Amino acid sequence: MNYIPDKNIIINKKKIGLNEPTYFIADIAANHDGELSRAIELINKAAEAGADAAKFQHFKAETIVSDTGFKNLGNKFSHQGKWKKSVFEVYKSASVNNDWTPFLKEACDKAGITFFTSPYDIDIVDSIDKFVPAYKVGSGDITWIEIIKHIAKKNKPYIIASGASSLDDVKRAVNESIGINSQIALLQCNTNYTASLENFKYIQLNVLETYKKHFPGMVLGLSDHTLGHSTVLGAVSLGARIIEKHFTDDVKREGPDHAFSMDPLSWKEMVSRTRELENSLGNGVKKVEENELETIILQRRSIRLNKDIKANVPLKKEDLIVLRPCPNQSIKPYEINKVIGKKLKNPLKNGSHITWNDISS
Repeated sequence: MNYIPDKNIIINKKKIGLNEPTYFIADIAANHDGELSRAIELINKAAEAGADAAKFQHFKAETIVSDTGFKNLGNKFSHQGKWKKSVFEVYKSASVNNDWTPFLKEACDKAGITFFTSPYDIDIVDSIDKFVPAYKVGSGDITWIEIIKHIAKKNKPYIIASGASSLDDVKRAVNESIGINSQIALLQCNTNYTASLENFKYIQLNVLETYKKHFPGMVLGLSDHTLGHSTVLGAVSLGARIIEKHFTDDVKREGPDHAFSMDPLSWKEMVSRTRELENSLGNGVKKVEENELETIILQRRSIRLNKDIKANVPLKKEDLIVLRPCPNQSIKPYEINKVIGKKLKNPLKNGSHITWNDISS
């Protein structure tokens, strides 16, 4: 890669990068269930729960899936096996009506969060461009370089998810687009949507470490479909600063995305736990922290006398003991050999700690 990615990307004046708070994207996706009013309601709930952005998926069924192709596959695979309708029909009902776009944008603006989307059609990219400050490329399009480059040419931040792909796939997508637009972010992802607990062993959070090596300085993140907060907290600890999860208000609703989504309560909990983690990560400098200054005195040992000692008497090892506490200026246990054989300027009582000011020169 001959081009350097931006170490921070800015979406709606909010900076995203390693030294910034984690950016949370609530992927409403198909959870609007075909109703604009419900989509707006989910936007408001996502904002209340702490999301930074509400993301939709703009597509037309006929330009994203082949009805013939899926029928020829026979049995439905993975999570699609539970669908009661054909794949084409599900995509048809899950699509966002393009007429909704200005209303979704307005609702996000009123709620104080950012509106953007994953466009799955080059024409859609062009039609929604005036409404979005950023783009998300779904994992399924990581090999469709044409649309990635088309999005990059819009000169806005763009986020590429890398589920179900090899490192070569990821390199191809990044290398083909970063020269056009360096405002790029890369998300690790696993595209199994079954909500099975077995999926945790396939999340591969350490791929984020691989991405750091191959794409140094790039903004990284996680697009996740597991239950709970483990993967999110692990990803943030490894440097992810964008988290995308599906969002609904009821995981038991019927629809393709509800079961593996998060509800407002779990979303708020995720954000809170992440903020705690961010506070705990620190800057990597090992030092005595401000809130440890008292415990240094309380928990560390100092060199003390285990009997009364007169002035000008050489100190023997058996005259000394190391015990807590360790007042300021007291002599530390690792210096005990420097004390043996020295003399006190003045007599000290049994139990007294010793400072270098007590020792004759």
